[in-house]
Amino acid sequence: MGWGDMDPPNSSTASRSDTCFGVFNASEGHNTVQNSITSPWFSTAFGLIGLCSNLFALCVLLSSSRKLSSRTRSSFLVFLCGLVVTDFMGLLVTASVIIPYHFIKFAWAEVDPGCHLCNFLGFSMVFFGQCPLLLGATMAGERFFGINHPFSRSTSISKRRAWSIVGLVWGFSCLLGLLPVLGLGRYTLQYPGSWCFITLLPDTGDVIFCLLFALLGIFSVLLSFIFNTISVVTLCRVYHDRESVQRRRDSEVEMMVQLVGIMVIATICWMPLLIFIVQIVLQQLPADGQIQVLPPETQKMLLIYIRMVTWNQILDPWVYILFRRAVLQRVYPSLRPRPSIFSLDPVLNPSLRRKLTPDSVLQ
Repeated sequence: MGWGDMDPPNSSTASRSDTCFGVFNASEGHNTVQNSITSPWFSTAFGLIGLCSNLFALCVLLSSSRKLSSRTRSSFLVFLCGLVVTDFMGLLVTASVIIPYHFIKFAWAEVDPGCHLCNFLGFSMVFFGQCPLLLGATMAGERFFGINHPFSRSTSISKRRAWSIVGLVWGFSCLLGLLPVLGLGRYTLQYPGSWCFITLLPDTGDVIFCLLFALLGIFSVLLSFIFNTISVVTLCRVYHDRESVQRRRDSEVEMMVQLVGIMVIATICWMPLLIFIVQIVLQQLPADGQIQVLPPETQKMLLIYIRMVTWNQILDPWVYILFRRAVLQRVYPSLRPRPSIFSLDPVLNPSLRRKLTPDSVLQ
């Protein structure tokens, strides 16, 4: 996502409002787009940074998962891995369409008269946009039940079940992205003419799909906020309790710090766009299909909010890279595990085991 800032297509396509073209007037503000808004090299550089960041985070995740024996932590890493893979593929897929357009300068109407490429790009924007929000809510819910109701489940979620949940999220997002292809809403070429997205026009199908996309994203962010807030409050309340669960608490704190970081980034990057979509769609409802072209200011604001969304895919991997326990312990040394004779770990510290002989205990 977030590559929508290249040169506009041929302005002759602007009048074709019955297809995926014509939602914006490509002839207006052409020079302004090139001089002040369009920055293809800037976007390309940040796209490459996002790809490299996600690839690095994926390598770190795979390395960490091999060293863990904790089932709870392993399932959490599966969700994180699914999130990183989603962000990486989102950047890769959109770049594979936008970068060739930037260098070849092809005419969309000639290359894609049936709007298949536009539909694919619009589907990718919706799919790879909704997945991180749903995965964030899923991770927050899993940690909420793990922290607040630890005995409600007989066992922790296994890796296979965690991957199944990730697959369900991907499948649901895929069905959501296919709705415009099946007839509910449309994917249309957006300002300045290099990307496709949902159509913010007052047609019935467009309105329903826009509200569905936006409200589902808002619901996911709010659900993550509620789950994470309760989990953080619970951890703060029990953090200074018995030292016997020190190591487990440190692991829980590490996971919650990463979850809160993911939630904060998603909120900052996504909520402006989602609220903007709801606001524009509801304001245009009285027009009842009379508006065929988005106002220039609406087009520009949509582009700005999409750029903000791009940062979500760039920053997500750094949440795990920077907020790992090894890094947090250097910043906050009290997170280092402290050995205790009351530890719940099955194997005691060797030196303590030698001292805790029956004679020493009787004395």
